[in-house]
Amino acid sequence: MTEKKIALHWINGEWVDAGDHRDSVDPATMQIIGTYSSGGVETANQAIQVAKEAFRKTSWKSDRSARARVLNSMADAFERHTEEIVTAVSAEVGKVTAHARFETGIVPHTLRFNAALALTDHGRVAEIQPGSLDMVIRQAAGVAGIIAPWNSPVALSVRSLAPALAAGATVVMMLPRQTAQVNSLLAQVISETEGLPKGVVNIITGGQDVSHAIIISPDVPVISFTGSSKTGRAISADASADLKRLGLELGGKSPMLLFADADLDAAIPALVTALTVFTGQFCMTISRVLVDRKIADRVRVELAKQLDAVIVGPATDPTSQMGPIIDKPNVERIDKMVEDAIAAGAKVILRGGPIRDGALAKGAFYKPTLLEVTTSALEIVQKEVFGPVLTMQVFDTEEEAIGLANDSEFGLCASVWSRDIDRPLRVARELDSGTVWVNDWAVLYDQFEEGGFKQSGQGRMRGVAVLDDFIEYKHISMKPGTVSQ
Repeated sequence: MTEKKIALHWINGEWVDAGDHRDSVDPATMQIIGTYSSGGVETANQAIQVAKEAFRKTSWKSDRSARARVLNSMADAFERHTEEIVTAVSAEVGKVTAHARFETGIVPHTLRFNAALALTDHGRVAEIQPGSLDMVIRQAAGVAGIIAPWNSPVALSVRSLAPALAAGATVVMMLPRQTAQVNSLLAQVISETEGLPKGVVNIITGGQDVSHAIIISPDVPVISFTGSSKTGRAISADASADLKRLGLELGGKSPMLLFADADLDAAIPALVTALTVFTGQFCMTISRVLVDRKIADRVRVELAKQLDAVIVGPATDPTSQMGPIIDKPNVERIDKMVEDAIAAGAKVILRGGPIRDGALAKGAFYKPTLLEVTTSALEIVQKEVFGPVLTMQVFDTEEEAIGLANDSEFGLCASVWSRDIDRPLRVARELDSGTVWVNDWAVLYDQFEEGGFKQSGQGRMRGVAVLDDFIEYKHISMKPGTVSQ
């Protein structure tokens, strides 16, 4: 690939410089790692019109075979450039190599699964009365606006992009300024896709002005967004004027339930991983652990010990197990939430917090923190921290555990640990969560739906339902009659 000095936007198959050049920063060192062009409303509107024309004038929306070939070719391109992408994600987002590779490794399968959906998606036909023929066809809704977050810019952008393309939509995708260098690299990879018509995929780096322009445009009937519940509610309000189709995966405050018969030798290391992957900056981070009183003492000691042993450091250090927070303002935001919780009565089991001394002090590092609480009313229990902060609550009965787990406005995912053959399924059915793992965490397959209850979103990412966000159903009724005898 040709290395560019300035990370640009990719619109209509061309690199576009919108001016407003800014610097990209490594959160582990605060050093400048590149320059980028930040888009604005004009850039967004340009991309929207290009995508609209591509939808109207190309055969993209009607050629399923072409869409499948393109998605498979795109998967090949991502596989060719895996190591480049891993390096870029580590440098700009701060993820340790293992975490960056985990994120990047998901992408080819997502693309290939959606290539298969492009070929197998179908409507239905029925003869309700003799001589009549009624059919329902599924067709692309038009231009899809995709707004992806900085915490997993590769996997989460493609998670929306792949089904949009499979459905026959054209795309305007806005990626955040925090990942501008990664965004440009993704555009380069996508530009290598054989058979992709110009204007079908357009990628912009920008901020709230760009996303707002996409959301309110009457030429964008579909919005696919991954981010906070607060922003999701704002998008819903702005999109309501045009009754847009929305796919929203939003915040999480996910619990792990440890029953007395849980295999703690397996559960506690899994919990440590569930808190520290992506430095807790993950919608599926386990940020609450609910523990049976019979095992609470052991969990308290072992969990604090293992969290304290997590090696925090830059991705460039192969011994690092957890990287930095995205920036220093977020370090201070997280620490204030912890301090407020302690002042409100939370008990400190392990006080990690910002690293303010030594070589790591110049970066945005935050060590894992464990607080024990006796009420779910605390903000630290109810609000998404988006950092490696875990709360622990003790329960006495199965019913109490379910009640504590559901005492949240969120419902993205949960994890249940028990050796009992029936309890995990019995409990899982009662949890207000879109995904429940049994004796495991973060098992994600493109074949199965992913999404949340309550304030954790609407619609589903992944699975066969993923196309629904990007299609319209059309009923066509005919009366061809019958052959006279």
